[in-house]
Amino acid sequence: MLEGIFTLTILGLSLGLFLGLAARYLKVGADPIVEDITAMLPGSNCGQCGFAGCGQAAEAVAGGTASLDMCPPGGKSLVESLAARLGVDWDFSNSTASEPSVAFVEEATCIGCARCFKACPTDAIVGAPKQIHAVLNSACNGCRLCVDVCPTECLQMIEVQTTLENWRWHKPLPQLAQLRPVLARAQAA
Repeated sequence: MLEGIFTLTILGLSLGLFLGLAARYLKVGADPIVEDITAMLPGSNCGQCGFAGCGQAAEAVAGGTASLDMCPPGGKSLVESLAARLGVDWDFSNSTASEPSVAFVEEATCIGCARCFKACPTDAIVGAPKQIHAVLNSACNGCRLCVDVCPTECLQMIEVQTTLENWRWHKPLPQLAQLRPVLARAQAA
């Protein structure tokens, strides 16, 4: 009996040591840009960008095969942060990125079917079957998956209200930046 326990212990320790060394010396290094972009993306793997998940979308953006505004839940702020990380100038005049939005449940038409919180990848919808549901705005990333499955259309997407926590200063338009030297010369004269 003790010989069996001793043999299994030695076998477990030697295999664990072997696997630990293999993981250390045979690991494949990941691209740090892809890791940074993956961390910036919402991480809900909603598929609205046309990729299976945020990891594949990050690889495509880093490889230059996907547009920076491919993620609807990320919105304009994600495009700005991706452009800053990649060192790219981004023209928002042709951008399809929208303002961030969150889901809102209209209580008068909610029947409590529970389809919405089963479809939500971030667990932002709380409630129980046959009861009215509610949306946690801090957890909702605006992926619209809940809106698509709602049979009574009681879920709507509303824009995120600007508060002191989410307010940010917008970059000046490129036309104004080009006019600054002209205005400075006109004031100097």
